[in-house]
Amino acid sequence: MEIQWLMLADAAEVVANKLYIMGGGWEVLTVNTPFPVSRHCSVAIAVRVPWQETNQQSTLDVEVATEFGQTLGKISGHFEVGRPPGIRTGQDQLMKLAVDLDLNLDGPGRYFIIGNVNGQTSTRMMFQVVPGPLLASTGGGGSPPSTGR
Repeated sequence: MEIQWLMLADAAEVVANKLYIMGGGWEVLTVNTPFPVSRHCSVAIAVRVPWQETNQQSTLDVEVATEFGQTLGKISGHFEVGRPPGIRTGQDQLMKLAVDLDLNLDGPGRYFIIGNVNGQTSTRMMFQVVPGPLLASTGGGGSPPSTGR
C-alpha cells in the first residue's frame, strides 16, 4: 500500500470518491501578519490499495512538522477499502481522503506534511512559509517573494 500523493489546498473534500479542491497545490504560504499565525487549510491524500490488501483495516497518519523534525500536529485514523461489485480480480483501488488542518506556525521557514500508512509507507511534502510585503515592511523579516499565495 502506498500514498500516491499529498496536496495542500485552501479547502478540499471527497464526495463519492471524487476529490473537490479549492485553491489546491500550493507550496508557498505568504504571511502578512505577525508570527505566530494560524491558517486553516486542507490536505488531500490518495492511497493506492492493492487487491490483496482490500477488506482489511489500515491506519493512516498525517503529521505536520518543522524542518527540524518538531511535530506541530498529527491526525490518525483507520480506513478499510472494500471490493465493489464488478471490479476486476487483482485491480488496485485509489482511496481518496481530505483532512482539514489548522496550521499553527511560529515563523517563516520550511515545513512538512508527512503521510504514513500502517506505520510503514511514508510520503513527505514540503511547503514554505514566507513573510509577505506587509510583514517585511514592518521589520518582520525577509524579502517579499515574487510569487505566492
